[in-house]
Amino acid sequence: MSRQYTLQRAPTSTSVHIDYAAELNEQQLTAVTAPPGPILVIAGAGSGKTRTLTYRVAYLLENGIDPRNILLLTFTNKAAREMLVRVTNLLPVDASGLWGGTFHSVGNRILRRHGTALGYSGGFTIMDREDQKDLIETVVASAGIDPKVIRFPKGDVLAEIFSFVVNTEKPLEQLLAEKFPYFLPLLDKIQDVHERYEKKKKATNSMDFDDLLQKTLSMFQQHEPITEFYRRQFRFILVDEYQDTNKIQADLVDLLARDHRNVMVVGDDAQSIYSWCGANFQNILEFPKRYPDAQVFKIEMNYRSVPEILDVANAAIAANLQQFRKHLSATRESKALKPALVALNDGAEQAQFVAQRVLELRDEGVDLNDIAVLYRAHYHALELQLELSRRGIPYQITSGIRFFEQAHIKDVTSFIRFVANPRDEVAFNRMVKLLPGIGNRTAENLWQAWAAGLAVAGIGDAGENISVSSGVSDPGYSPGPGYSFGERFLAMNVPAKSKKMWTQLAHTLDEIAPGGEPNPPSEMITSIVEAIYDDYAKVNFTNYELRREDLDQLAVFARQFKDVHEFLAQLALISNVDAEAAPAQTRDKEAVNLSTVHQAKGLEFHTVFVIWLTDGMFPSSRSLDTREVLEEERRLFYVAITRARDELYLTYPQLRLSGGFGDVFQRPSRFLQEIPNELVEDWQVRKV
Repeated sequence: MSRQYTLQRAPTSTSVHIDYAAELNEQQLTAVTAPPGPILVIAGAGSGKTRTLTYRVAYLLENGIDPRNILLLTFTNKAAREMLVRVTNLLPVDASGLWGGTFHSVGNRILRRHGTALGYSGGFTIMDREDQKDLIETVVASAGIDPKVIRFPKGDVLAEIFSFVVNTEKPLEQLLAEKFPYFLPLLDKIQDVHERYEKKKKATNSMDFDDLLQKTLSMFQQHEPITEFYRRQFRFILVDEYQDTNKIQADLVDLLARDHRNVMVVGDDAQSIYSWCGANFQNILEFPKRYPDAQVFKIEMNYRSVPEILDVANAAIAANLQQFRKHLSATRESKALKPALVALNDGAEQAQFVAQRVLELRDEGVDLNDIAVLYRAHYHALELQLELSRRGIPYQITSGIRFFEQAHIKDVTSFIRFVANPRDEVAFNRMVKLLPGIGNRTAENLWQAWAAGLAVAGIGDAGENISVSSGVSDPGYSPGPGYSFGERFLAMNVPAKSKKMWTQLAHTLDEIAPGGEPNPPSEMITSIVEAIYDDYAKVNFTNYELRREDLDQLAVFARQFKDVHEFLAQLALISNVDAEAAPAQTRDKEAVNLSTVHQAKGLEFHTVFVIWLTDGMFPSSRSLDTREVLEEERRLFYVAITRARDELYLTYPQLRLSGGFGDVFQRPSRFLQEIPNELVEDWQVRKV
């Protein structure tokens, strides 16, 4: 005889009570125990933001709020899971009914239930970026557009454009004018592709990642009964990292909280640094305007950094007009070591200083993993990567891609490798496949024709394997004076759709290597980019402007090399040293961290170097004319400073190589001038 056994739901209340006053500081306690209603918590860097949010959830549960009535929105599912684990460790309650996760995961969950209201079945497919690109390119073809004939944006770029339209809620024309002005002449065609793309997704029961937000908001706006259901369910809404929300995310929160208005948003306006990818700073800044009865709490006790670093951080952000004023206070004791302000002669000396100081810190017992070098843009670490490689200091780049390994850098240097060594098959193939209508098979046929021509000219043997993949060119392979790359290229047979750009390539090769003799590397880079690569980059890369900036700086870096073979040898040196160091680095897990400030947000280190603190570099030259953009740059500087726990070095070169102008004097960053002299220690660097 079987026995019936019933599982009871765990109680939502418990005899265990948290001593909030003992667990939290006074500022955190006030926010956690605030009465219902709209709440804005400005949580400074290192102030225990996650702790505050976690205890707020626990406080609601302990006061009888059903977990099913709580919605916790974070920017990663991992963050939501960690908070919920902490909550269950604090209170022995069943919180499984609580909805916690990213905006996208919550949108997906809702659409699975109610997507039929928009004509989607619950089994719709969520496309990743690769799927999205393929579908868009299918739509482009069906629209009768041949990207091999006209310079039309590739699938990746169109996906990025459509994503910005959704997340910023801006019309396509306005979005193009602001972020992709070079595509404005194609507005009608891009609009047509966008409309076809939307229809295609519907027909195939597919959604892209942005649809999880846009379709959820659209459904709420069009179907009031569904909206009312979720308004009643989510009586308490909590949002983490609110300063990083975009327009559509803020609209979703406001729509769900319209009636009960029990919404707590937590963030730091001083760390709002993602406008370039759609985040809207006005969301957090204007929260008190959208909710006039909002309670505003500031959490300013910092548990991360020593007082000397916090003094600099407070001074660094003070000049911003658009902000919630706050003052970070240290809980740690003073180390009596002020942040260092270090003026160097040039970028090379800056790299030498950082490398030497890193070795000294390691000798002092600081793990390399606990040291970070932060910068505004990826190319700022160019000289440093070279110096660290020379000294055998292991390093890792947060982005995962080293400067010289990036696609656009390798694309442009393939032209240089080819004219320096016409037998370099790898460089030839990479170069010609940049042209429209040339794929792997055509490139192989062209290479066979080229190699045969070299053999006839007495340069190499067409029957040999003459590929040179290391990037190091042998001067012995040079074709010699009077040789014309262009003449021989124009004699080759290429597909009709490639002829125009092939002719341009022929002329460009003669321009960078007249008579077969390569020009200085810096001049070659400039010619390649202006004649061919700039147009290619616009339609192939979502972050064209950043890549163009990298290439401009590569040309500046190359000015120190008059000989093309020396330049290529240095690039190969970096790549080969890094490749050899990789196994050891994996084994001992110790390496200096090189990172843009954007990618370092949320991290902390014992020692931080912030480099290239000159006007035009940090802040960037693009930000100097607009107050709003300059203020975001200042927030970025603040984020860099607050990554440091114990030691901080602020460095700036006084001279910089400039394309065509030789050495130019650099003004120290205006951000440095806003820091009182008494807060930093001036280091005078001299060579022996």
